Amino acid sequence: MSKVVFSGVQPSGNLHIGNYVGALRQWVQMQEGKEAIFCIVDLHAITVSQEPRELKEKVLEVAALYLACGIDPKKAHIFVQSENPNHPYLAWILNCFTSFGSLERMTQFKDKSQKQGENATAGLFDYPVLMASDILLYQTEEVPVGEDQKQHIELTRDIAEKFNSKFGEVFTLPKPVINRETARIMSLQEPTSKMGKSDSNPLGRINLLDTEEEIREKIKKAVTDSQTHISKDKGSEAISNLLTIYAAFKDQSLEVSISELEGKSYADFKALLADLVASHLLEIQKKYKEIRSDESYLRQVLDEGRDFALEKSSQTLKNVKEKVGL
Repeated sequence: MSKVVFSGVQPSGNLHIGNYVGALRQWVQMQEGKEAIFCIVDLHAITVSQEPRELKEKVLEVAALYLACGIDPKKAHIFVQSENPNHPYLAWILNCFTSFGSLERMTQFKDKSQKQGENATAGLFDYPVLMASDILLYQTEEVPVGEDQKQHIELTRDIAEKFNSKFGEVFTLPKPVINRETARIMSLQEPTSKMGKSDSNPLGRINLLDTEEEIREKIKKAVTDSQTHISKDKGSEAISNLLTIYAAFKDQSLEVSISELEGKSYADFKALLADLVASHLLEIQKKYKEIRSDESYLRQVLDEGRDFALEKSSQTLKNVKEKVGL
């Protein structure tokens, strides 16, 4: 039996090179020889306010980017989370096996709720249980995630273990798969903060659909530090982040990249990095435009993914309902 891989991205904001390096590129590798299931998690997206029409467009944009980045619908299943009602159904059941305290301890909830204050919603608080449902429905064994999601996978395992101990082996315990070298691409303007879709400073991220001019401008304006050489030394977070991006886009180790760039000035390095990132993203954009212009094909891929997801997840949900007496 092939290992089951599950992961997803929210259709909010703009997908950027951090999403590509930390998630999408990993998925392309993981779809080989595994049962790969990749979701567009629009139910998670509405934990913050979304403009409805824009959200629908973003779902199709993200689906087209999945395909443009190399996800092959002949090898993997792509679907929209909200089109499978088993996700919120299982989430409610799992809520009844999840302690309030374990959700309060989630770092992301603490950070986001502090910023939102009294406007923080129950959905934001309960987000990790829906994520657990996403994963456990498919008897997932591997979840490719960024470092910031590791705590949520640990909670998923805790919930599954609690349920299994009460009712027998119902859920497979998933493992997070984190690429340590490229797990965190940081902001080009705030290299101590992760590159984010909702970053208030657009110069901090390179979006997958940025123009070549925008890509070059953002790399040119990326902050550097007081070091005089290219390294991963402590205290050189800014140049270290650019080096991580360079190594990721060249698909080589940091050590090889440092050796390759020895003696280069920061300006020379930025020029090389801009060439590298621009050529790579322009190729993705070319494929994206072809795919996005054929909406009937895109919807066919999502419909086929939905049908697969419904069939597979219904087996798990049926078992869970029987165990709890529903």
